[in-house]
Amino acid sequence: MKLCESCGTLMSPVKHKTGVVLECSKCGKTAEINKCGSFKITEKINHSIKDTIVVNESDALTLPVTTMECPECGHMEAGWWTRQTRSSDEPETRFYRCLKCKKTWREYS
Repeated sequence: MKLCESCGTLMSPVKHKTGVVLECSKCGKTAEINKCGSFKITEKINHSIKDTIVVNESDALTLPVTTMECPECGHMEAGWWTRQTRSSDEPETRFYRCLKCKKTWREYS
C-alpha cells in the first residue's frame, strides 16, 4: 500500500508490460512495488484479575416455578419458560423442568 507522492491518492496494483506496478488512478503516476518478505502482526494482551468471569454452575434454578406434575418422577413442582418455536402467528411453546429429577418436557397450546 502506498500513497501517490504527487496527489496523495492511494495507489493500486496494475499489470504493465514489465510486470505489476503501483498506479495512481487520479494523476496516472506509477511506482515500483517494493517486494518484502511476509510479516506477522501480533499483540500481547495482559489480563488482570478484574477480567476474570466467575461461572457458578450450581443447581440454582432461576426460572419461575409452577405446580405441574413431572411425567418422569411425579414431583409436583417445575420451572417453566416459553419460546416461539413455530411461526409468529401461532402460540408459544411452554417448556417445563422438574425441580427434583431435572427432566425437561414441553407443552403445546
